[in-house]
Amino acid sequence: MKVTPLVMHLRAHCPGFTNAVTGGIDWESIEKSSKLSGLAAYVVLTDERADPSEAQNVILQDVTEEFDVCVVFPQRAGDERGLAVGDQVDAVRKELCRALVGFKPEPEYDPVEYVGREMLLNSRDKAVYRFSFVTAFQLGRNRVSDPAETWHEYELDGLPPLEGMNINMDFIDPIFDKNLSLTGPDGRIEFQAREDLQK
Repeated sequence: MKVTPLVMHLRAHCPGFTNAVTGGIDWESIEKSSKLSGLAAYVVLTDERADPSEAQNVILQDVTEEFDVCVVFPQRAGDERGLAVGDQVDAVRKELCRALVGFKPEPEYDPVEYVGREMLLNSRDKAVYRFSFVTAFQLGRNRVSDPAETWHEYELDGLPPLEGMNINMDFIDPIFDKNLSLTGPDGRIEFQAREDLQK
């Protein structure tokens, strides 16, 4: 999943941040390099887990992706207990959920779901909460016309098209040669056929 579409979506649908939304690889790197003022949000991709394949002859895996929206709440002078921030946290969660829950970050992804929140930092000048969300997609295509997503699909795409089948039949019983075998099949082809597939 890409960070930029999430950032752009939050900028468009979370007016409380007044466009103070950006993203990056982890919270520490973002905090050091990007100094947004006021109430600000930072989108961070956090975790990815793949379930075992659901099929035996192809690879089809459900992949779950998690991301966080780390929100920086400026602390008011003289409010070290964070009373004002405490009043803002619920409103911010509601705004984030309204913008993200049910949103599909890319066409092949499931709608986003809310996981929960956690305090990351509380200092004299700011408090930081992490709001966690999850979505999922399937690794492995559903239609042959889709581009290959796995090595197995890539190999299959490289095979020539199946034009037909040659069928050789060696009967088990009653047409077997007792001089060649006590029971069928005896290794001798009794019947041949060809099936051509239409293009």
